Amino acid sequence: MPDKVLGQTAIFAPYLFLMTKLRELRKIPNLTEMTYASIKKSVLTGSFEPSFRLTEEFIASQLGISKSPVREALNRLEAEGLIRIEARRGAFVREFAAKEISDLFNLRVVLELHSISTAKITPKLLQCLKDSIERTEIILKKGDRIAHVEEDLRFHRLIAEATDNDELCSVFENIQQKSLLCRYKSYELSATSSPLAHRRIYKALTTIDREKAQAAMEDHIVYVRNRLLEALEKKSRDEVIAAEQ
Repeated sequence: MPDKVLGQTAIFAPYLFLMTKLRELRKIPNLTEMTYASIKKSVLTGSFEPSFRLTEEFIASQLGISKSPVREALNRLEAEGLIRIEARRGAFVREFAAKEISDLFNLRVVLELHSISTAKITPKLLQCLKDSIERTEIILKKGDRIAHVEEDLRFHRLIAEATDNDELCSVFENIQQKSLLCRYKSYELSATSSPLAHRRIYKALTTIDREKAQAAMEDHIVYVRNRLLEALEKKSRDEVIAAEQ
């Protein structure tokens, strides 16, 4: 190849590299969605400590993308209640106080008992609930925390959607998203109890015993809430003891 052509190729090499990267990015269906999923997974699995400052620059450099999809992803995560964004400081993983945990789970009780009282109990719903319980048992054996929480959310969402009440489902989904961090932190505390609790709810629904299903649902949610509050209280005591030493 002539020297002149080689020289021109060397000059345009960086631009050719950028064009290749741009073509690769265009193949990604939704870069913002992928960025959102990546950050969310890291937040929920505890990769970031609450004190760690998440900046657009840091995340963009780690993922090798521009700041625009990162900004959109962070705004979405803030709307879901998983992070808090502070002006000129960055984003931080959200920590829930005891009252916030109580408020979230107490509201869940109200919404989910109402869902059971108005849900259309069909063979399809019952089969879906049964399938969900069986998947949960398999997932727990594998120790897959993320899959377990997602399946747990699916079980409760199935009942809410069976009410055919769009407004209820919207509020319910918002509460579910806000309590996601709590759900991941409660994995070791209450994960193994989920299949049993869900089976009690399912069996009551198979006999159209809504009151029994409501009692099982309330016991299930209150149990998780209480375990979370106990763990939070223990953490606070441990921190006080550590500070005094």
